[in-house]
Amino acid sequence: MEKTVKSIAINYGLYLGGILSLFTVSVYAIDLNLMSNIWLGIAIFVVIIGMGIFSTSKVKSAFEGYLSFKDAFSAYFITTIVGIAISSILTFILYTIIDPDAAEEIKKITIEATISMMEGFNTPPEIISQQIEELENTQQFSIVNSLKSIAFQAVFQAVIGLIVAAVMKKSNVEA
Repeated sequence: MEKTVKSIAINYGLYLGGILSLFTVSVYAIDLNLMSNIWLGIAIFVVIIGMGIFSTSKVKSAFEGYLSFKDAFSAYFITTIVGIAISSILTFILYTIIDPDAAEEIKKITIEATISMMEGFNTPPEIISQQIEELENTQQFSIVNSLKSIAFQAVFQAVIGLIVAAVMKKSNVEA
């Protein structure tokens, strides 16, 4: 059976979703303070992009080294969005249904990290208090915020996907 761009990309998207879900569950089990760790965020960002690129290269290999721009973009984008969606669904279930108290703890951690960062940038106290009030009134893991996050990440990954597709495309001049 010949593999298609979609089937390969969805397969790697499922792997990515599993990896991102493992990150989420690990942070939950180990220490919620890791949610505010910038290096963990960067690592997750690198894993998402890396898996998208890996998926695109696997699609290119499956098509004997030739890949159109559209197929390269599709491979990258489908992989990253499937992975992000799986992770977002797990995060939503974990922090809104299974353990909403953990979501409140993460909110406190986020507020403390925000205050610390803003004070480090010598932000005026009135702006800090305005930002803190906004954070306190936000349900970070609500369905609306989860969907907004997926939408933002989709746009961001689309831009990266365009760059990856431009680099990875290779036309078959004999065809």
